[in-house]
Amino acid sequence: MAEQLLIDGKWIEGTTGDRIPVVNPSTGEQLATVADGSPIDVYQAVQAASAAQKQWAATSPRERAEILRNCWQTLLNHRDELAKLITLENGKPLADATGEVTYAAEFFRWNSEEAVRLHGTIGSAPSGANQILVRHPPIGVVVMITPWNFPAAMITRKVAPALAAGNATVIKPSELTPLTALRVAELCESAGVPPGVINVVPTSAPADWFDAAVEHPATRMVSFTGSTNVGKILLRRSADRVLKVSMELGGNAPFIVFDDADIDQATAGAMTAKMRHSAETCTAANRFFVEQSAVQEFTEKLTTAMNAVTVGDGLNPDTTCGPLINQQAVDSIDQIVQSSIADGATLTAGGSPIEGTGHFYKPTVLTNVEPSAAITQHEIFGPVATIIPFTNTGDMLRHANNTELGLAGYVFTSDVGRGMNVSEQLEVGMVGLNRGSISDPAAPFGGMKQSGLGREGASDGIYEFCETQYIAVSW
Repeated sequence: MAEQLLIDGKWIEGTTGDRIPVVNPSTGEQLATVADGSPIDVYQAVQAASAAQKQWAATSPRERAEILRNCWQTLLNHRDELAKLITLENGKPLADATGEVTYAAEFFRWNSEEAVRLHGTIGSAPSGANQILVRHPPIGVVVMITPWNFPAAMITRKVAPALAAGNATVIKPSELTPLTALRVAELCESAGVPPGVINVVPTSAPADWFDAAVEHPATRMVSFTGSTNVGKILLRRSADRVLKVSMELGGNAPFIVFDDADIDQATAGAMTAKMRHSAETCTAANRFFVEQSAVQEFTEKLTTAMNAVTVGDGLNPDTTCGPLINQQAVDSIDQIVQSSIADGATLTAGGSPIEGTGHFYKPTVLTNVEPSAAITQHEIFGPVATIIPFTNTGDMLRHANNTELGLAGYVFTSDVGRGMNVSEQLEVGMVGLNRGSISDPAAPFGGMKQSGLGREGASDGIYEFCETQYIAVSW
């Protein structure tokens, strides 16, 4: 198990000699400790990335593509190992962790194909005096900050297109889940990624880490996945050096059920959109807007489904919902739920922490929630569904769009025309129409408003890590 800093292809302890404990949220037991990177370590990592990037960018697109494809296959070859590691340090059920590894690996295969299709343009100037040639060279060194909820996929979704375009990276994984990041980087190097192209420096002092990273003159871009509040801080700091930024921030997804929807299908979609990966996803459905005539049936079926969830250690094959990441998350969720009940919401399932070892919360359903209630303004990030009845579609859409976190939304109806019309009116970057799952490496992932800047995945993803250069040429 890799437990040191990875800088320039070497595993080192770091300058402080300090260690970060990594804890299993299902048991509270310490799994390991990893080296705690200092600002000096980060600066050295950027330095190494800068040197390695020039040689990496000079390789042919085909060579980069083949190495990325090797990364895809290598991660799949180690899928069971990686899935168990994710479950141990993150807590999500092993089936979800296995799915995450497959999803994470696919970014390498997708971007191996994009590496050889990075196109520019050429055309005549209107005056006829010259040709206009446009190309997309790599941006350089990319600093990446990734969250704990997808410790493999949130790295590969950034690293794969960055490497495909010819960049090098310095990664700060969450201090809660650094083991997966270190192992993924180790496997990528074994698949042929040159030393220094991927550097991983965990830290317990993220602010100091980030300052050191962005102050290095070689850093040209920041790619961040995390909360909107932290994203704003990083944006301000990045502005000091006019760095390019890619931000995938918070979500507060509406899940809309019309009375003509197949309620069984809608319930199954709701369980996927809400409870996948223990409900700790930025695309998770938070606010369930249900047409009044369908509220009773949907509430009964969702309550039954939530009561049937098996909460426990993610390594248990019967578990369908693991722990929350830490006790602070449990306390925060419980405070939001109790406040909502005090404000008049009706509890039909769950509603309290699970006593004992680990950080567990009962899958919870709240009904009769007012559309402007305090709980609707939060990205819940836990197993809590709030049901909001509606009778007027226009009013419902105004409430659904009454958030700055426009990442994802879901619509269920048997009328595809109405579904498309409502989807187009949602102020979100991604919509699942009669689907509870929307993420795909071939699709552009990202949000509107304060939910982020830029897109990850699809053909858009590789261009996020490129410059645009225009050459006026006569021949």
